[in-house]
Amino acid sequence: MDILAASAWLRYLEIGGERLDFPANAYRGDYVAGIAAQLRETAGATLHRSAAEVFAGLPPDAPAGGDKDAYIDAVIARMRRLLGPEGFRHVLGSSLQAMLADIRDDLEGFGVAFDRWFPERSLEESGAIERALAVLERQGHLYVRDGATWFRATEFGDEKDRVVVRENGQKTYFASDIAYHLDKRARGFDRLIDVLGADHHGYVARVRAGLEALGEPGDCLEVTLIQFVSLFRGGEKVPMGKREAQFVTLRQLREEVGNDACRLFYLMRSHDQPLDFDLELAKSRSNENPVYYLQYAHARVASVMKQLEARGLSFDRDTALASLTLLSSTHEQAVLSALTRYPELVAQAAANRAPHALVHYLRELAHAFHTWYNAEQFIVDDALLRNARLALALGVAQVMRNGLALLGVSAPETM
Repeated sequence: MDILAASAWLRYLEIGGERLDFPANAYRGDYVAGIAAQLRETAGATLHRSAAEVFAGLPPDAPAGGDKDAYIDAVIARMRRLLGPEGFRHVLGSSLQAMLADIRDDLEGFGVAFDRWFPERSLEESGAIERALAVLERQGHLYVRDGATWFRATEFGDEKDRVVVRENGQKTYFASDIAYHLDKRARGFDRLIDVLGADHHGYVARVRAGLEALGEPGDCLEVTLIQFVSLFRGGEKVPMGKREAQFVTLRQLREEVGNDACRLFYLMRSHDQPLDFDLELAKSRSNENPVYYLQYAHARVASVMKQLEARGLSFDRDTALASLTLLSSTHEQAVLSALTRYPELVAQAAANRAPHALVHYLRELAHAFHTWYNAEQFIVDDALLRNARLALALGVAQVMRNGLALLGVSAPETM
């Protein structure tokens, strides 16, 4: 966040007419320029300082023989000194609110709404971190070494002890996480589910150790590790690099392939497996596209019912229920068998946090239905058989609609 604030401030200075060399380790995306423009609107020139003041006496940057991390740290320190605590907080707060608003907008458009947003700083301001550390201190789980305060995580199964307060007095992310999970327990939650990137797998043991050291059961923590997603276009991998502003945002992905494809592609693979997201496939209208394949099954049933009406016929539910024994063909039995598995499959998918299992099931049901549809006529002269087959087809449509709704995917009646 400090780097983001510094990046936005430097762009703000450029808007004000300053000429400067942008730090190698700063953020370069267009979104930073947007934050800078907002700063100009809200703060005017009150945050303006000359480039000479900002960069005088700083160490060299990369690639000019310097260290890019040390350089951006020096820029941030200079920014703090020139703007003072209030000015720095204003830039940081503006940057944070702009990014959060963008994230909220993206997620809501994607069909994801969080009940509560929890700022990390609230743990510091409320004293929650200090209280958690005080408990660990009283129980003898902390010690000081080399000026830093350490948590005896190895006593609770972690591979090494962890710093909770650095030499400079700043508390670590881990200290915040201990307090955050304790706060969750205090709010009455028996099961704590964290969703983390796969590169954070080493974090699980230390958080669990922190809970146990505070007297909470370690097995109350359940962590889902999400593997990385790679985007492919025309068989070529799309290069990514956040700091260099080489990335595709969720909003851009949704605009290109649509919400339905975006959601289903993410959910069709187990979260512990890497996902190759094929952009061209996601947009194709073919059976190889799982989104099209599933939605087409639902649309086909709707089309059959429209054909029925166009012929001046109607579906008789009572007759259908009395005629289900006529559904004896191999294809019909396969569809019936698939339908009966739905309730149990949903329960298992929920218990195992495995939405991909539901996607796989719906693909199997769609395959059984499409095979049946291609092999046999639904609207036949025999009214008893016709109603029985229509009842089965409507059952497929209902389950497809229910399953897709659970995944947050639409079930169109026309394709």
